[in-house]
This record gives sequence, C-alpha cells and structure tokens, in this order.
Amino acid sequence: MNFQIRDAISANMTGNSAQDIQGVIDDAITRGEEHLLPGLGVFFEKYWQQADQAEKNKITSGLEAVFGNKVQ
Repeated sequence: MNFQIRDAISANMTGNSAQDIQGVIDDAITRGEEHLLPGLGVFFEKYWQQADQAEKNKITSGLEAVFGNKVQ
C-alpha cells in the first residue's frame, strides 16, 4: 500500500479553522500516542516551509529554550 501521510493529513486539515487545528493538536498531545507524532510532524513541516527566516529563528530559539543547551 502506498500511503502518503503528508497528503492525507493535508487533505484532512484543509479548510479547518484555527480552533479546529488547535483541537487536533491538543488532542494528539493529550492522548500521547506515538502513532500521532508523525501528524504533528507534518504540521510542523508545513509551517516551517512557509516561515520566513525571522520566524524560523524564533521557532529554533524557542525550541532551544525548551530543550536546553547540551553541556559538552
């Protein structure tokens, strides 16, 4: 079976409101099921692809703050 998760998620999310999207994200995080992680990854990928460099810097700085700096 040739299942394209990116295409399926994009098709399922097309036309959803911001509130609908937040509900999907909150539900996936609350349920904490591993099989939902690829879907969240697709959300991130879509967002990242349209972000300008300033937005990408903001995202990566935020992630750095969440994950902390590695001590070498």
